[in-house]
Amino acid sequence: MRRWRWLGLIGVIGAVGCKETTRSSLGPCTAAAFDATLAVGAYVAIDPAADSGCAVFPANGSGAEIEYLLVPQLATGVPGQQSGFRLTGDTIHPTAPSAPLAHLTGAPSAAAAFHTFLRRGDERRSWGFQPEHLRAPHLTAPSEAASPPAYGSTRQFNVCARLDCSVFESVTGTVRAVKSKVAIYVDNAAPTPPDGLDSLALDSLASLFDTKLYAVDTAAFGRESDIDSNTVVLVLMTAKVNELVPASDCSTSGFVAGFFLGADIDPLFQSDPRSNNGEIFYSLVADPSGTLSCSHSTTEVERVVPVTFVHEFQHMISYNQHVLTRGGNGEVLWLNEGFSHYAEELAGRTYASGTPEFSRFTVGNLFNAYEYLDSTRNHFLLPTAGIGSLAERGAAWLFVRYLVDRYAGGTTVTAWNAFTRQLVETNQTGAQNIAAVAGDPFAAIVTRWALANWVSDLPAFTAPAELRYDSWNFRTTYASLNAQAPTVFPKAYPLTPTTSNGRQTSLTGTLRAGSGVYHRATQAAGTAGFTTLFSTSGGGLLNSGFVPRLNVIRIR
Repeated sequence: MRRWRWLGLIGVIGAVGCKETTRSSLGPCTAAAFDATLAVGAYVAIDPAADSGCAVFPANGSGAEIEYLLVPQLATGVPGQQSGFRLTGDTIHPTAPSAPLAHLTGAPSAAAAFHTFLRRGDERRSWGFQPEHLRAPHLTAPSEAASPPAYGSTRQFNVCARLDCSVFESVTGTVRAVKSKVAIYVDNAAPTPPDGLDSLALDSLASLFDTKLYAVDTAAFGRESDIDSNTVVLVLMTAKVNELVPASDCSTSGFVAGFFLGADIDPLFQSDPRSNNGEIFYSLVADPSGTLSCSHSTTEVERVVPVTFVHEFQHMISYNQHVLTRGGNGEVLWLNEGFSHYAEELAGRTYASGTPEFSRFTVGNLFNAYEYLDSTRNHFLLPTAGIGSLAERGAAWLFVRYLVDRYAGGTTVTAWNAFTRQLVETNQTGAQNIAAVAGDPFAAIVTRWALANWVSDLPAFTAPAELRYDSWNFRTTYASLNAQAPTVFPKAYPLTPTTSNGRQTSLTGTLRAGSGVYHRATQAAGTAGFTTLFSTSGGGLLNSGFVPRLNVIRIR
């Protein structure tokens, strides 16, 4: 999982793939097209197949300007789908005889790619290598009556030593802290104090995992497995994690702070010498001199590792619930990421809003979400393998946060946890999982989410309840971050729609699964109506398999 170095302490943060082709272009829009007559605050998601992509906005007979928010979007639940599009405004043409419709046929950094590789492996139960049913001599299966490892005891681990896990290397670790839910091993080859973490710092980390982070994840997502019957989650702090990304790449690509590997608990790999046959979180070690890769001070490790742990522990729980407990496949990449970033937020909420600890667990999500909102047209909500950028993780967190706010049935953490456990304790995945638990079609949920990103706390506007985030006032939060760190958060609010007179609307580009493009269409007082045509980039009918929608809400 990639972390940027500035994600430490920022002051007070307030919380409350297919190709399209056409054989002919669609004709101009007429008065017989979809009637987009809306009162202020009313909204609609228009299916372009219903009226050949046309929508008609009535004349403005009032004495004030009218404003609409237009969001063309692919509301598909299939990861990776994308399509060229065009949204154009025009005057209303006279109704003409209908004509037959055209027929249609249907890079991330090294550190980010590693995280995507691991989670895609969870989804498919394959990490690029087949199980080898030959147990290494030093990795004996646990006994029936196993217990937590003793302080000072040693053990060997096989650790993924390449970003594609094509190489595993042996590590000897010694137990340096033990609590009721966690035991921390430290690589014997890691730097020692004062360069490495001392016993007090390790005990403090173990206590944080044991008393706070473990409870956060298990309450929200369910229990982890215990295939080694030792009643604890193991943490291995190892130099091998530092070495996954060379020092020359850290400043541009970030670094791997830690990870969970599903093969460690997958039944198919329990006799494989590369599996450590237990619940293990791998973490980087302190290395202020940069002898292993880029430098990491002890203070940095103490701040970064807990955030990474609560993130990766969700992946561990999810794998147990989907694969081990219910015999299915792992959760799909984008939703799995959304839950883990939501876990970071939950950990932050165990501290008072505005404290350094609260900020430490939440500012990463806020940065990722800023990156997404600042350029929604460039990112997926539902990415495929090899994508999964920070911005797309920000989108996934925003979507999960919205989903919980709207469907948990309450504003307490207890209500949130009851809802998210339904989403994780299941053999369903992805969009189908969401629709089954929420009770609404995925397309309806994702289109409302797209509108909520602009209107939820829009000044001088009362958004419908279903288009709001209850847990964040994002405009207030981003304005605060902009004031504190303008070079990192250069806008007071990152989402900035383009604006034009309605009939002069002109948007083109690519729509990516789940995401949309934002435009404010105005209509001066006393002016005639206008139309919009939502089509492929070539002017043809959009592929209905991508679930294209033109979301419209009247702002004033």
